[in-house]
Amino acid sequence: MDDLVIQTGAFPWLTAIVFLPLLGTLLLFTLKASREGAMKWLAFLVTGATFVLSLPLWFLFDRSIPGMQFVERADWITSPPIHYSVGVDGISLPLVLMTTFLMPLCVMCSWTAIQTRVREYLAVLLIMETAMLGVFVALDFVLFYVFWEAMLIPMYLLIGVWGGPNRLYAAIKFFLYTLAGSVLLLVAIIVLYFQGGHTFDILALTHGEYAPALQYWLFWGLFAAFAVKVPMFPFHTWLPDAHVEAPTAGSVILASVLLKMGTYGFLRFSVPMLPDATALFTPVMVALSVVAIIYGAYMALAQADLKKLIAYSSVSHMGFVTLGIFVLNAQGIEGAVLQMVNHGITTGALFLCVGAIYQRTHSRQLSDNAGLAGPMPRYATLLLIFTLSSLGLPGTNSFVGEFLVLAGTFFWSKGVAAAASLGIILAAAYLLYMAQRVVFGVPADAHRSHLHDLNWCEMATLAPLVVLVFWIGLFPNSLLTLMHASVNQLIEQVDRSDFSVAQARGTGHEAQDKTPASGELRISSLAPRASRPVPRAVEPTP
Repeated sequence: MDDLVIQTGAFPWLTAIVFLPLLGTLLLFTLKASREGAMKWLAFLVTGATFVLSLPLWFLFDRSIPGMQFVERADWITSPPIHYSVGVDGISLPLVLMTTFLMPLCVMCSWTAIQTRVREYLAVLLIMETAMLGVFVALDFVLFYVFWEAMLIPMYLLIGVWGGPNRLYAAIKFFLYTLAGSVLLLVAIIVLYFQGGHTFDILALTHGEYAPALQYWLFWGLFAAFAVKVPMFPFHTWLPDAHVEAPTAGSVILASVLLKMGTYGFLRFSVPMLPDATALFTPVMVALSVVAIIYGAYMALAQADLKKLIAYSSVSHMGFVTLGIFVLNAQGIEGAVLQMVNHGITTGALFLCVGAIYQRTHSRQLSDNAGLAGPMPRYATLLLIFTLSSLGLPGTNSFVGEFLVLAGTFFWSKGVAAAASLGIILAAAYLLYMAQRVVFGVPADAHRSHLHDLNWCEMATLAPLVVLVFWIGLFPNSLLTLMHASVNQLIEQVDRSDFSVAQARGTGHEAQDKTPASGELRISSLAPRASRPVPRAVEPTP
């Protein structure tokens, strides 16, 4: 199959990366219950080793090949034919690296925050890492579903056991929402098996031909599972409760990785497998994305709880990701994938900052955490950096992703791009208001001398995220070149649609071609699809 690049005789990189955390879980239970310090070091070393083991993928990955690389395949079940099959391409590799990078930081932020059932807590983190990585590398639909569901129980336990006062309500709500979507995902998988040639192979199913009517039903079945996970409006109501009640590491994992599993599902399954349905329902998906951008931003403006503010900001920011995916051009999709990584870095960092101040003041209210620039200058500096990154300041990572998404949206519709831009303006309003209150506001308690600044462990947790904020902001092409070939292939797969892709990009919407004499973009909706150039992602100047 053209999509496979099987490295015969090579080291099984992906298997080692996925299952090393699971091996660490087994090692945790060999230690005595009293050795909690050793357990923390073991979990940190295992997650750190997983990250180190994933780094060679960055250097060995061939950026000129659009298909799957580092593929491993073995028979699992004979009838029906189910295989252990894993691989990565330019879309999934950044998400794998982001996951392995964040997990050691989650262990570090839990070092002093978690005091009860430490062994079980660390085991849940490691099991969750295996499940999340498995979702991003699985090339068999049953294997994907196993990892997808395996993630559900650890997150339920993380919220329900180590969460806040209303943890059971938040955990059950999260569980029910996600499980409802997963049931429809399973139905869609079974239908694809019978209609796609009795195979669960994701790459084979991607190249299958399905009747348009069937595609429409399958699209909404997959939509139910992925939209809940993103979460898209109006399936977002579980997210603020889960974030508020989850421990800091749970909020980081939830915002940085779990939400990306939904948008990854759209990119891996909905768009390439169901091109006719994707083309037909693109206006609906774009409309829901714009509503999420504006609604999430307005809700964030009304929050007095730091975690709820960041949670609603996630709804808004993930709206940009789904918007970039469904405008169906290279700039939009590459911006969406980049923004998935950016959101994981920036929002994860903001939740770490909230967790750090909660340990000191035992409150997440803006009014109880005002005026921290004096007693905690290091904390205030890092919080400002991540806040400016989240609102898309040029030179930071989020600016590049949002710029590309809006550029791709502009080619689809200038009006939609203008509406989505309101989300950036509102983001500046609620984030700068939050920063002004927390960093420079007048504290309700004049005596703040008891607050101590970030310690070495907290600085070591946040410093790598600062580096990534500026590295991606100043050198985005290092990530964009990783995904160019895979995104172009994805667009070619959508172009198989019998339903006109020009219609998917908007009836009368813009297709770009360059006027040689002036170098300006001339808008024309009459360009034939076969000759229309695929918009290339252009690296903006910070």
